Amino acid sequence: MEEVKELLTNMNIEYDIVYHPAVFTTEDADKYIEGMDGVPSKTLFMAGKKDRNFYLFILDDSKRVDIKKISEIVGERLHFGKEEHLKEKMNLVPGMVSLFGLINNKDHDIKIYIDKEILNEKKITFHPNDNTATMFIKIDDMFKFIKNLDYEYCLIDM
Repeated sequence: MEEVKELLTNMNIEYDIVYHPAVFTTEDADKYIEGMDGVPSKTLFMAGKKDRNFYLFILDDSKRVDIKKISEIVGERLHFGKEEHLKEKMNLVPGMVSLFGLINNKDHDIKIYIDKEILNEKKITFHPNDNTATMFIKIDDMFKFIKNLDYEYCLIDM
């Protein structure tokens, strides 16, 4: 968490943070930020056939995930990434997946897909690589973060 805070500060990205007990689902995390300004996000770590390609999908956590549809969008049959790949690629465990895990992606090989619908919001939430807190950043700063890490992203309709 401290690494994420320091990086955001160095990137001149303002954030708000809410500390809470450890949570492992977006539904549990949302209880602690209810009524606050910002779209609660759902961040999914996915893998392609034979676990050769890896993807991060960012969407409003109230949205249902249609794996068949997102597989069609990327042109590859997808499945949820295995725990060992999540650890290897982002140094995270299930329940902590967020955009900020990209700072640990040494191979720089995760493709990012963002649901266009969240662009209607001013702020978005992510775990700061720790499921005992939720961070709020501006949507524009989410893109700034991605750009500063030298990643590209694709906006999609989910």
